Formats: sequence, C-alpha cells, structure tokens
Amino acid sequence: MTVVRPVALLLTTLLVLSGCSLLQQKPVPLYQLDSGSAVTPTQDNGVTVLVGPISVADYLRQQNLLQRQADGSLVAAHDARWASGLANDIDQQMLRQLAWRLDSQRLVLAPAAPGFSADAQVMLTITRLDSGPTQPAVLEAQWRLLDRRGQLRDSRLIRLEEAHGGPMAEQVKAQSVLLQRLAAELAVAIQPIAAAEPTPEPPRKKPPVAKAKPQDPAAAGPKIPVAEPIKIDTEVFRF
Repeated sequence: MTVVRPVALLLTTLLVLSGCSLLQQKPVPLYQLDSGSAVTPTQDNGVTVLVGPISVADYLRQQNLLQRQADGSLVAAHDARWASGLANDIDQQMLRQLAWRLDSQRLVLAPAAPGFSADAQVMLTITRLDSGPTQPAVLEAQWRLLDRRGQLRDSRLIRLEEAHGGPMAEQVKAQSVLLQRLAAELAVAIQPIAAAEPTPEPPRKKPPVAKAKPQDPAAAGPKIPVAEPIKIDTEVFRF
C-alpha cells in the first residue's frame, strides 16, 4: 500500500499550478519605430553629414513603453516593451530618414572616425516623445546645425503632434510619423548649409616688426677718428 506524504503532495500540487500558470502567461509584445516609406539612398557622392550627437530625455530610456495620462503623468505599460530601446531606435531612424531625404550614403552617426570631414553636422536633443490611450503622440526637440567649420548656422525648437486611434500599435506608429516629420524638416534645413561653398579664411595679419630705436650718442661712447689720406706731394695721414 502506497502512502502519499503531505509534503510530497504539496510539492506536486505546486508544480502543477506553476506549470499551468506558465502555459497561460502570454508573451510581452515588442515594438520598434517604423521607417515609413524610406528607401536606401542611391548617391555615393552626396552630401556628407555627421548625425549627432543625439540626446534623449532620461525617461525615454526605459524598456517599457510609457503611457501619458490625462493628468499629464506617465505610467509604464507592463504589456508592451521596446525591442531594442527607444534611444537606439531614434538614432537609427534619424540616420535612415535623413539619408533617404538627402539621397546620400555619406551620413554617419556621431562619434565619427578620426579624419571624417562633414559638410554639415546635426546636433539633436529630444526632450519628449510619448503618447497615451487618449493622448496624442507628442514630440518636443531642439536641433542645432553646424557648417563644415563647426560654426553654428541654425538652431530651432520644435513641437509636433500626431493623433492616433488608441491601441499600442497605433501609438507607436504615430510616434514614428513624428520622427519622420522631424527628419523632413531637418533635411530642408541641412541642404543649403551642406551645399554652401566654404568661405575663405581671412588672411592672418603679420605681427608688426619692431623698429630699431635710434642709438643715444652719449651711450655709444667716444667716436674713434678715421684716418683719411690727403692728396699732396707726400702722403700724410691726418687725425
């Protein structure tokens, strides 16, 4: 006769229950930003642009998608995560979008390799990119554009909104559209800066040459007379 001890029975029950819960647990969906209709550029000799550094607000570095509430607060969604991180997605999407709109393969994410020379540089700061079930997707950012000499040529604050239907997939799509719109405006601003001819550097002024001061006769000491010949019958030297 087999006797089932209470401890063994309890362990068996726990294993069965945990197995059922694992079977019933649903995988968490992963999301990525969408590049829209962007295609690979065809020009190998297009403008050269350094994209970055791109900085994002600290709250956008969380793995879970954040949901903006009606009162303005943010709540992390436990049933939706970014596949590779929102900050990384922003870097890659901005590079792809700008390369497509400028039709150039010569775009590089900062930091660039030593010796890389760019026609223009984009410095981007994103302070907000989020949405909510009843809140539109909002992007707030600032860009600064530098020419090939590193001189600031353009700086702009921007705020964009995009409506959506509510589900998480539609929110991610709306945020993707906002980045696409930002890249479109950036490309328009970059083109004249990258295409401008470099202005010649002003000639450097030579340092003034110090003129020799006239020598003080008193400080020069007594002059030694020089012997001069006198043309007479005999040559006599007079001092």
